[in-house]
Amino acid sequence: MHIFRCSQLSLMEELKPSPCNSSPLTPLGFLDRAATVYGDCPSLIYDDITYTWSQTHRRCLRLASSISSLLGPQRGHVVSVLSPNTPAMYELHFAVPFSGAVLNTINTRLDTRTVSLLLRHSQSKLLFLDHSHTSLALHAISLFPPDTPAPLLVLITDDAPAPTSPFCATYEDMIESGDPEFRWDLPDSEWDPMTLNYTSGTTSSPKGVVHCHRGMFIVTVNSLLDWAVPKQPVYLWTLPMFHANGWSYPYGIAAVGGTNVCVRKFDARVIYDLITRHGVTHMCGAPVVLNMLTNIPNVEPLRSPVHILTAGAPPPAAVLGRTESLGFVVSHGYGLTETAGLVVSCAWKPGWNKFPATERARLKSRQGVRTVAMTRVDVVDPDTGKPVKRDGASLGEVVLRGGCVMLGYLKDPKGTASCMKDGWFYTGDVAVMHPDGYLEIKDRSKDVIISGGENLSSVEVESVLYTHAAVNEAAVVARPDEFWGETPCAFVSLKGDVSPRPTEKEIMEYCRGKLPSFMAPKTVVFKEELPKTSTGKIQKFVLREMAKALGSTRLSRM
Repeated sequence: MHIFRCSQLSLMEELKPSPCNSSPLTPLGFLDRAATVYGDCPSLIYDDITYTWSQTHRRCLRLASSISSLLGPQRGHVVSVLSPNTPAMYELHFAVPFSGAVLNTINTRLDTRTVSLLLRHSQSKLLFLDHSHTSLALHAISLFPPDTPAPLLVLITDDAPAPTSPFCATYEDMIESGDPEFRWDLPDSEWDPMTLNYTSGTTSSPKGVVHCHRGMFIVTVNSLLDWAVPKQPVYLWTLPMFHANGWSYPYGIAAVGGTNVCVRKFDARVIYDLITRHGVTHMCGAPVVLNMLTNIPNVEPLRSPVHILTAGAPPPAAVLGRTESLGFVVSHGYGLTETAGLVVSCAWKPGWNKFPATERARLKSRQGVRTVAMTRVDVVDPDTGKPVKRDGASLGEVVLRGGCVMLGYLKDPKGTASCMKDGWFYTGDVAVMHPDGYLEIKDRSKDVIISGGENLSSVEVESVLYTHAAVNEAAVVARPDEFWGETPCAFVSLKGDVSPRPTEKEIMEYCRGKLPSFMAPKTVVFKEELPKTSTGKIQKFVLREMAKALGSTRLSRM
């Protein structure tokens, strides 16, 4: 028996990877396949424009050809995009990596200072710019130091006149001049960078998350399997594509030959009209999207079910109930920019359908279990690395291990090493593990606030508050909000000799002048002194309870 095992082992050692079984994994080939299988089927719908998969494939090849001509033969250049959900934004998800460049989609909600910093940090060579964001981008570039080269600019425009300086071309000009027979090459390695996304709220110390072709392939297949997306769905782009590359669904919808319905701006009534007009079957969005869809008076239930995937702050049970009563089938999950999409989902057990609506909503608000392509997910003691008790009460940090975890943070080896250690990616999110193996997020160890699906750092808001001449101490925590899920709530103590003393409104306006609007505090509470530990640290857990006691805010939807 021992001899047999040895001989078998020696035979196995003779078998090695070869070119026929080790081609680099990449989701880019999904578009080639879509053009072959679904060539005459609609790929993109936008206002009165409809493209087929053959047309989208050809447009992406032409565009990749023009990008390659502009940037030259060197691979790995960063190409940035600042655009809402338009056909151009979708096509660039394929065209940029087709050319050998790395795609960087920028959050359109950021302020000029932040956009400028991200363009410089990434050393972006080319910026595709939607006409609605020209002022933002041009102002951002004007903040570049004199010795810093600016990216070439390409204008994405619907019907506007041809651009003049500083634009080198229009988007459609680049497609028209590109080679329709352009042959894109597989990456030299599946570990080659494919996308670069910055985590939300990065102003002073940007964290550029780099994902490789292999990781994007894995998360795309993973997302399709976990959500059970069928062939040829009709997908409505309510989730910004700049948000972690649309949770991988630009590539996923191509893989299943679906139809992408693009819309520039979220408007709940427009969304209902598009659902009816195009027979939408799937859409994604933060819990705030669910809230917006259910807050329209006298809205009629859907004629056919629409599957909606939500992630971020757990949606309140009441919002879940209202959403499903209208005919939406809600799925809930968890992911990060660092995982390129959802890697934990609240996998639904058939037996739960027998429970009352309130209990079903409570179960569905949990983040859940690892998705099929995620190797391991756990909640551990951050000091010992040992799993916490599965009792639904013991707090620990969420850790992940799997093929779609990022390569690391761009130009930040210390930041990468601090969260990728001992074979795990430490998320910084505090959670409990329930006895049934489902995890539930309880807090943010890094004091991140999730507002409208966007993560923002309380530390950065505090740094702005501390620049106000009247502020002595400041701490920012999350306050529940009926519309956004959470909004920043600032607790402030003022200097004793200040006169006149600023009002709450003046503090909020001051922050709005220095931060993107979604990061500015929506509530300001003045305190004589902030609660502290014996060592002088501000007790944020006390402030969080105070913010919760204030109740949910009901402010304007700006």
